[in-house]
Amino acid sequence: MESIFVIHLAITVGQKEGGLAKRLFDLGFALVLLPFLLPVMALVCLAILMLDGRPVLFAGERMCAPDRAFTLWKFRTMRPGGGDGFATGGDKLGRITPLGDILRRTRLDELPQLFHILSGKMSFVGPRPPLRRYVCERPDLYAHVLRCKPGVTGLATLRFHAREARMLAACRTVGESDRVYRLHCLPAKARLDLFYARKRSLCLDIAIIAATVGSVLRSEGFRGLTRR
Repeated sequence: MESIFVIHLAITVGQKEGGLAKRLFDLGFALVLLPFLLPVMALVCLAILMLDGRPVLFAGERMCAPDRAFTLWKFRTMRPGGGDGFATGGDKLGRITPLGDILRRTRLDELPQLFHILSGKMSFVGPRPPLRRYVCERPDLYAHVLRCKPGVTGLATLRFHAREARMLAACRTVGESDRVYRLHCLPAKARLDLFYARKRSLCLDIAIIAATVGSVLRSEGFRGLTRR
């Protein structure tokens, strides 16, 4: 409820900012975080090497515009396997390593995307960069969604991620995961992404970042990590 109030307040009082202001905020905030997060990234790299071996990073194609792709980097959380061009459902849960589960729950697997922000490929806040197959299936929709630069977090991530995870976790095959994602998850996230596109402002971005950090700190994965 608190995060909803903060976001509502930011929408009410925030004035829409131009692309330059958003880029300056992304760059400045990333540079401030970099000295603190580099040691964390080094520790995560070491943990993956010791517990799961190579490769440390997972590289996957994602779309930053309907006609433009880039390589998204994350810390590897799964054992190698098939079906990586589809939404992650229950059919892939057996491939997630114990360390990978912690990284996913605490969002630490997303830390390498800080370098995408510095390079200008991503923003802190925006729609999550989609897989090519879903953009090709819905080019009309993503022509609007991807007018905003893809983000590490966003309104759709904040409000729908937990529900999406529950829905996809119940799927037992790649085809079922793909069907549930296309029919239920994709439209719901797109509505939230389009709402963000209409209301976006620097105030709203800051509110979403703050709410995301709060959500991670309250998560079971983070509380379990701090108790170890």
